Amino acid sequence: MPKLSQFIFNNIRVVLCQTSHPGNIGSTARAMKTMGLHRLYLVRPKHFPDGEAKSLAVNAADVLDTAVVTSTLEEAITDCQFVIGVSGKERALSQQVLTVREAASEAHQIGINQQVALLFGTEMSGLSNAEADLCHVLATIPANPEYTSLNLAQAVQIMCYELRMSITEGKLHYDEKATTLATQEELELFYAHLQETLTHIGYINPNAPKKLFERLRRLYGRTRLEKEEVNLLRGILTLSVTPKKHTRY
Repeated sequence: MPKLSQFIFNNIRVVLCQTSHPGNIGSTARAMKTMGLHRLYLVRPKHFPDGEAKSLAVNAADVLDTAVVTSTLEEAITDCQFVIGVSGKERALSQQVLTVREAASEAHQIGINQQVALLFGTEMSGLSNAEADLCHVLATIPANPEYTSLNLAQAVQIMCYELRMSITEGKLHYDEKATTLATQEELELFYAHLQETLTHIGYINPNAPKKLFERLRRLYGRTRLEKEEVNLLRGILTLSVTPKKHTRY
């Protein structure tokens, strides 16, 4: 991962407020680590440390081991320049409300050289008004309006995913295998071979092949055939006309 991307991830923390179920803390740690985040802050968790949290964290126990437990929310965000509250509640008076994608973009830009917190409320009631008042913006997940309920760790996963997509620009962490596309000459030889074979087996009328064959050319043209694939297809065409005899085992 490029150094700048890792630096941004290091500047962003996830803060859970008064989490009741230790399993949600473990699942949050797992969600964070899969997206490249590792700084977890816990404000007055009901049960922590806890074996269930460790169990559900799977291979993200290191995130739990380095988690910071605080007695107040102010303590958890005291050095942060930007706080995003993730909330699905409609509030009469609130800060600017962004989608999680928009909020992730803001966190990305500010996180280049400043501290950012992603703040989540309790499982039952989400962020309180007092907690929301400490946020610079609120972020909401545009879920199904008929059923917007998400598990805490699911909400963390979505927010962290959007953040990763913004920071990494959605690039894969591995290189795709290089392929060699067929040349135009190789494609034309394949099309000629295909037409000859289909005529031989009686699939197309030799006196009026144009319409069908134009469709076949468009079909194969959309696939961007590779050199090896053309060779494979031509091998099949050859055996369709002169099949090999296989001996029994």
